[in-house]
Amino acid sequence: MRLLMTALGSYGDVFPIVGLGAAMHARGHRVSVLTNPHFQSVVETAGLEFLPLGTTEEYDELAHNKDLWDPVRGPMVVLRMGVEQALRPVFESLEREYLAGETVLVAPILDMASRVFQEKYDAPMASIHLAPVGLRSLHESSLMFGMRMEAWVPRWFRRAQYWAADKFIDRLLGTELNKLRKEQGLSPVRGIMRDWNFSPQLVLGLFPEWFAAAQPDWPANTHLTGFPLWDQAATIEMPGQVLQFLDAGDPPIVFTPGSAMTEGEEFFEAAVQACQQLGRRGMLVTKYPAQLPKHLPSEVQHFPFVPFSQLLPRAAALVHHGGIGTSAQALAAGIPQVLMPMAYDQLDNAARLKRLGVADFIRRSKFRGPRLAESLGKLLSSDATQESCRHWASQFDTEAALNSTCELIEELAEKN
Repeated sequence: MRLLMTALGSYGDVFPIVGLGAAMHARGHRVSVLTNPHFQSVVETAGLEFLPLGTTEEYDELAHNKDLWDPVRGPMVVLRMGVEQALRPVFESLEREYLAGETVLVAPILDMASRVFQEKYDAPMASIHLAPVGLRSLHESSLMFGMRMEAWVPRWFRRAQYWAADKFIDRLLGTELNKLRKEQGLSPVRGIMRDWNFSPQLVLGLFPEWFAAAQPDWPANTHLTGFPLWDQAATIEMPGQVLQFLDAGDPPIVFTPGSAMTEGEEFFEAAVQACQQLGRRGMLVTKYPAQLPKHLPSEVQHFPFVPFSQLLPRAAALVHHGGIGTSAQALAAGIPQVLMPMAYDQLDNAARLKRLGVADFIRRSKFRGPRLAESLGKLLSSDATQESCRHWASQFDTEAALNSTCELIEELAEKN
């Protein structure tokens, strides 16, 4: 079997796809990953075939887009990217690479081209959801910026908000999407993100039931398998300077605002202040050092990239943006988390982590050094938090999660 997998977005979106691809490759399947050239080495060092999508300049332009982390404008930027920049290139790549009877498509939520291709050619396809927020429900609704989806909100009002969001998204994406569909002899669609974007064959939630329980109004073919937890640890050694810092003192607090964040000056300023107030060591992790304070105290150091699966087990806590991959790595490491959710799935992830008893979250407008220090201090000194961290870390079985995901994809291939 050959898998054609698309990976759109930043490292947090690409790593799980590559990790799943590596697991399928180890089971004897040929795996090709269609993604931006920024991630070519990530794909190829995992032993997978790289298929280019766009340019590194386009990735850098997106990372430096000032609207990217706005709770309303950011998702619009990303959705437009998925349609305006990726729709036709992905579809054309699939037409070149697909072999009927041999190929399975694996597509994340932003890849609408694969869904069009599936519909035209009756191709087997698995829809991938890295976080619960993409699987809407009127029973236990995911939290989203700009919408009131808490449990106390009446169901009729939550339904009305979904209806309004669908109308807006259909206008935003429908023209280009339905233009491609018309060219392929397909009728126009509405409710793009409501129901059309899900594969009618297989929907995979790459998170466990204890993180987000399956809801009765999710697609009937949805399976939850668990966090894949892949981050290049098998192919990248821990840098020597990181090991030296870790060995030089107590476990540090690790800070990262996300791999694509380039406007994190206030985040890192608060990080340094919190470390100084608590008398703790800190590690600032970012590939974009221009957003760091010009002068760092000796107990706080900057590192461009470290595989979290290697780093976090030696950390005291993690402060981050709330991306699902970063959240899962901290859960697996059994350490407390403080989150500064800004957009996308981050608010919902933060709320779920807080309910698990392992985290606190601070709104971006209130994310300052004293408030961060207070939150970290409470988590680090709480026996209940430490016990919750140990409990949920013990629930991880990454190998079983990957095997379950691979088996479902193999079953899909056998049926087609």
